[in-house]
Amino acid sequence: MQKYLTKAISFFEIPLDMRSRILVLLAALMIVPSFFTPMWKMTLYSNQFPEGLRLDIYSYKLDGGKSANQDDLKEINSLNHYIGMRPLLSDDFTEFKWIPFVFGGTILLALRVVIMGKMSKLVDLFVMFSYFGLFSLWSFYYKMYIYGHELDSTAAIKVPPFTPPMFGHQTMANFEVYTYPSTASFFIAGMPVLLLLAMWFSRKSWLAEKR
Repeated sequence: MQKYLTKAISFFEIPLDMRSRILVLLAALMIVPSFFTPMWKMTLYSNQFPEGLRLDIYSYKLDGGKSANQDDLKEINSLNHYIGMRPLLSDDFTEFKWIPFVFGGTILLALRVVIMGKMSKLVDLFVMFSYFGLFSLWSFYYKMYIYGHELDSTAAIKVPPFTPPMFGHQTMANFEVYTYPSTASFFIAGMPVLLLLAMWFSRKSWLAEKR
């Protein structure tokens, strides 16, 4: 046990080399587009809407596609009303209030890692951001579950409870629904990859110096 504890302490004390610090800085920059681009995209197709109704989910708001004739979010909420689903409103998503702050805090923590240059700080950042990512996915799924299962029993059209898809395709009533991660999600997913690379490079350099 003492042997493994000593190894863990040694690992956490590894200094970050310049290559790793640059990777951490790039990881922080990967978050910036998430403030301006959608994280998730949902599109609904039917005979009534052959061109599709689009819903973009940002880190801080819901935004429907817009054209000269319609606002897609309003159309989606109108359709939801007929099946007893409550309207999709940005104010109902508490995640929109704290996710931007988490992004900002993560950038500050990444800069702290670059300046302090210690493996322990990098591991802290990786664990925190990984937990945030997994929790956000669970929160998104739970929100979709609630919207599809808490249906108004007095609705004009009766449909069985359902969960809108997080990934891929699903048929719901006369709609074909496609849901996929969008631009911001790919940037966010790239951050932990860069952090892992930073750990690997610094550990590799440290082991080379010990030989």
